[in-house]
Parts: sequence; structure tokens; C-alpha cells
Amino acid sequence: MSATTQRQAPVVLSARGLRVDFEDSPVLSDVSLDIAPHESVCLIGRSGSGKSTLLRTAAGLLQPQAGTVHTAERTVMGFQDSRLLPWLRVWKNVTLGLAIPQSEARQTAASTLENVQLANKLDAWPRQLSGGQLQRVALARALVRTPQLLMLDEPFGALDSLTRMDMQDLLDRLHGEQKWALLMVTHDIAEAVRLADRILVLGDGVITHEFRIERTNLDAHHRPVGHAQLEDEVRAALE
Repeated sequence: MSATTQRQAPVVLSARGLRVDFEDSPVLSDVSLDIAPHESVCLIGRSGSGKSTLLRTAAGLLQPQAGTVHTAERTVMGFQDSRLLPWLRVWKNVTLGLAIPQSEARQTAASTLENVQLANKLDAWPRQLSGGQLQRVALARALVRTPQLLMLDEPFGALDSLTRMDMQDLLDRLHGEQKWALLMVTHDIAEAVRLADRILVLGDGVITHEFRIERTNLDAHHRPVGHAQLEDEVRAALE
């Protein structure tokens, strides 16, 4: 058994031989993976395949029964639920936990909220925001910590299709600008193809398939050429 520890580049995450059991039932059997700096990796699989368990183990939130995990020093985790504190204004939610003066925190929040197109919501209460805006604030809260590795657990799963595509565009733009690595769980095949350099398919506690995506030739919706065929291949891997 080994706790999550820190490790610098050339990889921002390295996992070897992970096994996680819940009540003596294996959820992850023998999982190994590496993520390089600036790489975007999506985990996909059927319900109960172990996607969220793998993410939480990689983030250090779950202790594996066997195997090791090493992560970059600045690894940040985000969830489907925005988890904002309703009694704090947006800017205070964004900077909660940062050890900086309040005046500096407000300016830092303002700059980060501008990056996620919410500069006008600095002093808003969470209850005043739409679902998409709440997710943007949650993303700002992660990015204000200047991650080397950002882990997201189905962050857009509760959003309507148009808002979801807007959030995909935003995440893709920020990933390109800020150069962090991304490990994201999603149940949406098209979303994975649109965002990932690699797609890992989980089944029966192991990685069953890996798809590498060439992203040099993209269409107007930022999808790789041949995306429909690739989506069909990923869908077949899930059967």
C-alpha cells in the first residue's frame, strides 16, 4: 500500500498497478498510466467501470489496496457539483483557502473570472448564477491555484447540450493557453473525442482500450478529422 506522493515532470501523473476494492469487491484490478505535461486525457467507460474511482485514487482521495501514484506538486480536483459555499460571494468562493491578503485575493479572483468570462459576477451570490456559470466559477477556483494537472469528474454532466458545448470550448481554450495537463472523466464519447489527446476506456477494473487522437487537423467545431469514425470505434470498445 502506498500513499499518493509528489513527483515532478517529465510526467505529471504516474500510476502503477493500482488495485482498489470496496467491501472486498474489486473496482480497479491492475491499472497503470502516465500523463505528460500539457496532455489531455479522457477516461470513459460504462457505469461502475471504475472511472471516478481511478480519478479519486489518482488525486489521493482514495487509498489503493495495492500500487503507487505519483502526481505533480500542483494537482487540483474538480467535480460535477460546483460545491460553492452559498454564504460566500463568488470572488471569495474562487479564492477560498488561498493564503493571500483579501485585497490581493479579490484582484486574483477578478483576473481569473475574466478568463472564464464571468468578470461581471465578482460580487454575485452563487444562488444568482445559472448552472453553466456555477461550473465556470468552479473552474476558476481550480485555475486560480495554477495547476500542473487538473482532474475533472464529469464536470459538464448536469448541463444542457448548448451550455455543455460552450464549456467544452472554454476548457479547450484555457488548456491551450495555460498549458496544464488534464485528466477528465466523461460519459460523453463526442466530448472525449473533442477534448482529448488520448482516450482511455475502462472496463472490469482495467484499461481495455487506448485511442490516440491526432489534433493537428480540426474542423470548425474543433473536432479531429474522422471524428465520426473514431466515435464509432470508442463506442464499439464500450460494448
